[in-house]
Order: sequence, then C-alpha cells, then structure tokens
Amino acid sequence: MAEIKFQTIPVGQLGIIAMENIRPLAEKVDAYLACWRRDRENALDVNELHFKGYRRDSYLISAAVPRFGSGEGKGILKESVRGHDIYIMLDVLNYSLTYKVCGIINHMSPDDHYQDLKRIIGALQSKAARINVIMPFLYESRQHRRTSRESLDCAAMLQELVALGVENIITFDAHDPRVQNAIPDKGFENVSCTYQFVKALIHSTPDIRIDSDHLMVISPDEGGMSRAVTLGNYLGVDVGMFYKRRDYTQIVNGKNPIVAHEYLGRDLDGKDVIIIDDMISSGDSMLEVAAELKKRKANRVFAAATFGLFTNGLAKFDKAHEDGIIYQVLTTNLTYQKPELFERDYYQSVDLSKYIALIIDNLNHNNTLSEFLVPTERINRILKEHREALAH
Repeated sequence: MAEIKFQTIPVGQLGIIAMENIRPLAEKVDAYLACWRRDRENALDVNELHFKGYRRDSYLISAAVPRFGSGEGKGILKESVRGHDIYIMLDVLNYSLTYKVCGIINHMSPDDHYQDLKRIIGALQSKAARINVIMPFLYESRQHRRTSRESLDCAAMLQELVALGVENIITFDAHDPRVQNAIPDKGFENVSCTYQFVKALIHSTPDIRIDSDHLMVISPDEGGMSRAVTLGNYLGVDVGMFYKRRDYTQIVNGKNPIVAHEYLGRDLDGKDVIIIDDMISSGDSMLEVAAELKKRKANRVFAAATFGLFTNGLAKFDKAHEDGIIYQVLTTNLTYQKPELFERDYYQSVDLSKYIALIIDNLNHNNTLSEFLVPTERINRILKEHREALAH
C-alpha cells in the first residue's frame, strides 16, 4: 500500500481512460489504485462530498474508437465523466492493433494512435474537471528540433493537445525534454525510470557488484550522455561514451550511415558494463557498441533502454547473446512488447505500473511529485541492501 501523505482533496473523481493500445498496463495501474484507496478508506473521511467516488473497484472509464468501413473513426465514451479528473493512457508505438480500410487490413501507426487520442479528448466535450495525458513514448519525440527545412512535429503535437484542453502531459525519458518549451504554461512531466532499472538489474543479477572497480555505465552516443551521467552518479561508478563517426557524403534510409564508433572513457578490462539509452529501435547501434566493448575486454554487457521496439526482429540479439556479446537486455513495459521477447532467457522486463499509479494518485490530490521524480533516497536504500547482501 502507498503511504498516506495527502493533505489535500482530490481535483475531481478519478477516471482512467485506457486506449486499447495500452490496456494491459492500464489494468495493472488501476488494480494498484483500487487497492490503495480501499485500504486508505479508514484513514480518510471518504464520506465527505469532495471524496465522492473515492473508493471504487475500478477507475477505468469505458470508451471506444470504432471505425467506419472507409477507415474513419470516432471517439465514444460509454459512461459519464462530468467533474472527473481524467487520465488518458496510450501507447503510440503499439503496432499490433489493426483496422480495415475498404476490406484491407492496416496495422495502426503512431499517427493512427494519436488521432484516436484526439477523438477521445473530443468526446469529453469539456465535461471533465481536468484532462491529463499519460503518453510514455512522446509522439514524434525524435522530431524535436529543426535542422533544415522540415516540420517540428513534437512541438506541434504538444500545442495541439493543449489547445484541445489538456492540462498535464506525463511522458517517460523523452528524447529531448526541452521540447516542453513549446507549452510553457502547461504541466509537462518527463519521468525517469532510473530506480526501476536499478531494482530490476539487482533482482535479475544478484551477483553484480556496483562500484567503480567492477562496473561502468556507457552512453552509446553523445546525445544520451546526460542519461548515462545520471545513472553513473546514482550508482557511484565511472561513465564512458561512444560517439558516432558518420559519412556525410551519402544518405541511407533517411540518415547518414555510421562509419565507426569511437570510445571515450576509462579502461574496461574485466568490468561489467551497462549501456543505457532511451530506446532500442533496430538495435544495430546498441549491438555495435556492445561488440566494441567486448573488444576492449569488458566482462558482462547489459543493454538497458526505456523503450524496446526491436523493429528488425530479435535474430541479431539472439546471435549476440549466443556469441557472448550481450549478457542481458532490459526494457520497460511502457510500450508494446513482442510476445517472443518473453521466450528469451536474456530478456528482463521492467514493470512501471506501480510507478504510474503513484503518479496518478498524487496528481489527483495535487500533491508534489518530487519524491518520485528524484529517486535518490530509494536508489541509495536499495544499493545499501544489495551491498550488505553481497557482504554476507
């Protein structure tokens, strides 16, 4: 049960709208909230008017986005949301869902999921007390800045959601959180999964030694260096970095091909290594960096990323594991996970459902999130317990 620290009344009756693309995760979040608020009933006067509907078996609001034969859709709410504090959860990367266009089956793209989000917001029709969007992978977040004559999709998306009435946007490990400057007068929370990764790593590999003599954190490129520095500081270990040398004379698949990965950092001989990144897309870059680390005599290589897309399949990761290049891969359940991932003994899923439930619970009370966004105390506690266990 979550500790009771609330001294404020809820913004409104809690309601969660789970888009079909994220329903399994949303159901786990809902279960945590129902359990906590049921146990909290004895500590709060839930019979007061402002606590109406505080205790429920489920906070999920029934909604749907049906489609016509032409492929066009519409958002439908199947119950009242008047006065509710609504949290819409969605996964824009879930390609497993399909719909028909004139009898042809299409897999849903991020664009389709985003349009469905707007349809549900439109169906709310200003009846909700507040609208919040929990979008773990920020839609179009890789298109966050302009380098030539091109669109600024992520910033445009944020401004569009705000114009539709969204008050808060919660995302995880944004590619570049500075994109929030597009909506300076609205809530934008970029949540880190550092604590959950540390906890999962210790749980799955209890013999790992977390100190500067046995472990290093590596950023696969210069863009992710701040992420690696943050993890390295929490763990108290050294940090290294690879930078990509590219061939700017040609473009392959929309980008300049990588010629080589150059390493900057201390000696890796005999040390376990964590490669930390925001996502594994095709995984080619991650595997190339892992191979370079093994050439430098690194011991076990752990590949950790918030979002595991594996757009080119798992065959390369299987081969890398068989060859001893990759020891373990850790990604979260914030986005769709291929079922075959769970068949791999080298794969570790990092569950974020409790974390999201804590965020929703606190936001609904307008309570501070600083305790969850800065997990220093929790990480120090789990590291202390782990080191004491190793000592014995």
